[in-house]
Amino acid sequence: MQTRRIGELEVSAVGLGGMPMSVQGRPPEDRSMATIHAALDAGVTLIDTADAYHLDASDPGHNESLIARALASYPGDTSAVLVATKGGHTRPADGSWALDGSPAHLKRAAEASLKRLGTDALGLYQFHRPDPAVPYAESVGALADLLDEGKIRYAGISNANPEQIRQANEILGGRLAAVQNEFSPAFRSSEPELELCTGLGIAFLPWSPLGGIAKASELGSRFAPFAEVARAHEVSPQQVTLAWMLAKSPVVIPIPGSSRPETIRSSAAAVHLELSAGELAALDASR
Repeated sequence: MQTRRIGELEVSAVGLGGMPMSVQGRPPEDRSMATIHAALDAGVTLIDTADAYHLDASDPGHNESLIARALASYPGDTSAVLVATKGGHTRPADGSWALDGSPAHLKRAAEASLKRLGTDALGLYQFHRPDPAVPYAESVGALADLLDEGKIRYAGISNANPEQIRQANEILGGRLAAVQNEFSPAFRSSEPELELCTGLGIAFLPWSPLGGIAKASELGSRFAPFAEVARAHEVSPQQVTLAWMLAKSPVVIPIPGSSRPETIRSSAAAVHLELSAGELAALDASR
């Protein structure tokens, strides 16, 4: 497994997104456990989750708890695994999605995540999504406080624009470690954020890199150049997509969501796929 950096940590160049294992349509727990263990077997050392990855108020933090149990039951060494979680998105009793970026909420959420993950400090804690009702500086200020208190090792933000990235990095005193934005063949409007992170040396974590769990299987049919390159290398269009992202910048660490052992194994294998300059140009040009 190739590695890349988040802060001072070396992590696998492809991570595992845990969301599909805990929201609507989630698989049986034994399959989720097998998926996480398969990721670890493949050398994945970055697992991304969030306190809002659950169905409704009846099972808060389901994905964090699931990941904690999977790590505890894994027979191998998990000391190098970085669990990245997020706070600031909420799921009320009806299962809808809401926002709370208030410092008080983020600090309470971080404490709850610490308990579910069974650790003294969260590896990477990310502000999940800007809350229009709360000044952005106040939300990020809560992350700075958590860093200073030793409750989190690294701070990140998600769903941020370039101005917010710069603002967050300033508030954190240059300690912004990661930015997690949507990026895929179907969603490329985060290119400016990727370029900014490259310049600043901040890890860029594309979420839904394959277009979302419901559309990942359609990637080759929706984007012909990815299918053509896949045929040439005798791999899947999904592997080509991840290899394309990895080639874009050394700060990119895709976190494809998975709920099956075979899919995360396939995703992890993308680190070994080398694409030519001509193939990369063709993929860049496809829309």
